[in-house]
Amino acid sequence: MLKDFAKLNTFLTVIKEKSFSKASAKLGISQPAVTQQIKFIEEYLDTKIVERKKNGIKLTKEGEDLYRIAVRLEKAIHSSEKDLLKIINKDFTFILGSSYSIGNYIMPRFIGAIKEKINNEVYMNVGMSEELVDAIEDKKIDIALIESPVFRDRIIYREWMDDELVIFSNQPITKQLRRDDMYTFDWICRDEKSHTRRLTSEAFDEIGVECASFNVIGVVQSPTAIKESILRSPKDAARPVVSVISRHVIQDELANGTLYEARVKGQKIERKLYIAYGKERKHDAFVDNVVNYLLSLKV
Repeated sequence: MLKDFAKLNTFLTVIKEKSFSKASAKLGISQPAVTQQIKFIEEYLDTKIVERKKNGIKLTKEGEDLYRIAVRLEKAIHSSEKDLLKIINKDFTFILGSSYSIGNYIMPRFIGAIKEKINNEVYMNVGMSEELVDAIEDKKIDIALIESPVFRDRIIYREWMDDELVIFSNQPITKQLRRDDMYTFDWICRDEKSHTRRLTSEAFDEIGVECASFNVIGVVQSPTAIKESILRSPKDAARPVVSVISRHVIQDELANGTLYEARVKGQKIERKLYIAYGKERKHDAFVDNVVNYLLSLKV
């Protein structure tokens, strides 16, 4: 049993997430596979360790004992990872792919830590989510951090962190926008291939807002171009210039008062960011170390 920590890791994830389905998404495996691994542990120990309740899950007494043991094992394994990578002593450049918002505004502060984790150089390639998944399949990058899961059979997807899309401007606007307010702005939009644009259009359609009726003054490809376009727009215009962007991209400007955010009343446009890598790299020590580090981040 102790030789197969993967099953104990599944058990730990179920407890931490307080849900079989959330553990499934976190681990990048199916919910039946999670259930099967928990069942294996229970059969091995010949005792019940987890009870499903309406409001989540509950550990039995034996489950609590196992949890304490598994936590100690997890800490020991993590503390040994760096020494293990030194033994491997493989000299290479780890290639990390990131979609625009992630690569330009989330990851730069963590590249140094990743380099230290794997004791190798790290290069980051920024692009569209679909392009990055193609690059994983072509073995041109090691892992990708993406805004939309472009599902492929040969790719493992791990839920990473939460993101919210907000409407923003360089002049104060109503924080809770009604449907009619949306037509009083001049808009800068993302290009049609963008996941941000597709997600936003779907959210607006749900409340009966027709994006085709917006006064669009520009279409750009990257979040950096959108942010700069809004920052440089006239601040005293009768019609505020607005766009939609990941809150991660503008958090500094929101804090210092150079940009202002708003949401549609009664609606939040939320999404998950994902870690993706090839199934053939599932047991790769370098990939595993980077993925575990990324999952530990609180941004």
